[in-house]
Amino acid sequence: MKSCLFFVLFFYVGIVSYAQDSFKVLNGKKSHKIQFKLINNLVIIPVEVNNVKLSFLLDTGVSKPIIFNLLHVEDSLKLQNTETIELMGFGDGEPIKATKSTNNVIKIGDAIKLNQDFYAVYDADLNLAPRLGIPVHGIIGYDLFKDLTVEINYSRKFIRLTEPEFYKYKKKKNSEKIHLEFYNNKPYINAEVELDKIKIPVKLLIDSGGSDALWLFEEDEVGIHSGNHFFYDFLGHGLSGSVFGKRSKVDAFYLKSFYFSKVNVAYPDSSSVVKAKHNKARNGSLSGNILKRFNVVFDYPTGFITLKKNGFFKEKFKYNRSGIELAHNGVRIIRELDQGNIIAAPGNNPGGANKNTIVIDPKYTYSLKPAFVIVELRNDSPAALAGLKIGDMVLSINNKETHRYKLQDLMYMFYDDIGKRIQITVERRGVILNFEFKLKSPY
Repeated sequence: MKSCLFFVLFFYVGIVSYAQDSFKVLNGKKSHKIQFKLINNLVIIPVEVNNVKLSFLLDTGVSKPIIFNLLHVEDSLKLQNTETIELMGFGDGEPIKATKSTNNVIKIGDAIKLNQDFYAVYDADLNLAPRLGIPVHGIIGYDLFKDLTVEINYSRKFIRLTEPEFYKYKKKKNSEKIHLEFYNNKPYINAEVELDKIKIPVKLLIDSGGSDALWLFEEDEVGIHSGNHFFYDFLGHGLSGSVFGKRSKVDAFYLKSFYFSKVNVAYPDSSSVVKAKHNKARNGSLSGNILKRFNVVFDYPTGFITLKKNGFFKEKFKYNRSGIELAHNGVRIIRELDQGNIIAAPGNNPGGANKNTIVIDPKYTYSLKPAFVIVELRNDSPAALAGLKIGDMVLSINNKETHRYKLQDLMYMFYDDIGKRIQITVERRGVILNFEFKLKSPY
């Protein structure tokens, strides 16, 4: 009995000491599947930090795990702060301050790490929830990918985490295994873009934390430029502030044997790029709107990525044709008819025959529902020319009340066909206003 107990204790302590500095899958299969939410081409996974349930963005483009949006969870997390550092990323602003927190326990499904460092950011502006429509508390990338083989099944919306020595590759049709290069713990891949009928080799950061298809850095010496057909737009929020730039399309994009035509591309302003471009050989990024077209296996330990076509592969690359960017902005009070007060009562019709008549006792219920506000509005876009403004609260789109829909479903309406008529009702400083416009190509 004593020897058995000793063995159990030794085995348990052995697992703990072995797993404390890396992710280990603590089940018999050494592999675990976890469902995720795919929102705007981004992978949002459930994560537990110090036994607190959170949601994280799975981002191959970050080398340090970051935790933020801490207003309601900070006390429960019990983060231990040791030192203050500065983090720099895309954007034309200054670096943001973060506090390094050590010795945290992180759990993703059955994958556990007992000594995880985080960089806690208390800046309220770093908050993905309004743009995604769900709470997001952090970003994790390299620390997970370096320890495990990570399969992202975009079509069925799950990730599978496997200890590398237990992962078994299966040869599949319509798949490619491609070599990865690493710089500052971030993965890069070689591809080709076609501009003005010329194929240009490019080295791209694989950035699963970006929702666009491609970002390219304009460089005349290598032939990368936006040309004359583009529109200027808000591209997104980086760690160091907002990013603006040009949007256009490349004629074609080649990734080994895979080929895409007329792919969306963004050219960020040079002021946003200069601080982030530490890798001089880097020409841009490959992001979620291309990655989601594959089921992907990241194998950092062996330095490969495997891509297999999925059902999204042939989906057309589209732009927002309205010029509107919406964000979740708190709640608003909605008055709705209480269906419990609809009664059936006997009555007489003019012919004398008895007939049931509906009698409504006008009682209403009041509830809090999501509020959606225009936060970006492209200059000279159909919505801007129609008279809509930043700050307008959108009540309905094409007679569909916005509070009944998710943010992503509302935004999809603005990617519809050219010529589609959009009727939109907003509240502006307490006044209800109606607008109408047609979707059109932005360039």
